[in-house]
Amino acid sequence: MSKVHANGVELYYELHGPESAPLLVLNNGIIMNAAASWVFQTEMLSNHYRVLQYDCRGQGQSEHPETPYTMELHADDLCALLAALEYEKAHLLGISYGGEVAQAFALKYPEQTQSLILADTVSEVGAELRITVEAWLDAARACNAEAFFNATVPWNFSPTFIANNPRLLADAKTRYTQLDYAAIVRLCECFLNVSFTARLGEIKCPTCIMAGSLDLLKGPMYAAILKHGIPHAELHILQEAGHASCWERPQEFNTVVLGFLAKQ
Repeated sequence: MSKVHANGVELYYELHGPESAPLLVLNNGIIMNAAASWVFQTEMLSNHYRVLQYDCRGQGQSEHPETPYTMELHADDLCALLAALEYEKAHLLGISYGGEVAQAFALKYPEQTQSLILADTVSEVGAELRITVEAWLDAARACNAEAFFNATVPWNFSPTFIANNPRLLADAKTRYTQLDYAAIVRLCECFLNVSFTARLGEIKCPTCIMAGSLDLLKGPMYAAILKHGIPHAELHILQEAGHASCWERPQEFNTVVLGFLAKQ
């Protein structure tokens, strides 16, 4: 659990699992962080892989520079992080914003990408998704933690998960008061520029796509676009899971990840 200076920015990272195992990089979502996002994945995945969890610039414990972010810049940051840690290549798993970062990395650094796992993520921003994120931006620009919580939570979790986890959501509401909303704005603005669909055919590495069946934000419709654009990819729909599928259906999520990686 350390920090390293890479590509001009200080990045927080954690390494888990045997040093001799293949490297698996976990890229988390826009509001989450490396320390909390993968609580249901780290132990199981690190039994088989060297797991690298990190916060991209603007997230969590990494540096939050006051300049615009781009997906290409995030990819360059990850490349520099891997070089600093002396890794030449990795399997990449990204959920939501982390999946968009993973796509950017695979497109720019294909020789360093062993395989790609894209969960509840998109290669383009449809009109309905743009309106949703613009509403998030309204709350973030106002630095209104309660409004941001109310605007995001119904999109990030299924109704059943929300009903069954009041304590978790209460903890999240407290955490929202501590977010760096200027950085959240930069991350959201970066996301609104995602446009990879026309280039998906360039991704040649083995690819696995996952989406929660109840993900209203970046669900099966966007997964289908990814599957169509990456013809060799496999697609898994996690039933009854919302956007945060790694939290809502962790056993199924982990089984798909490990099953896919075992074939590589």
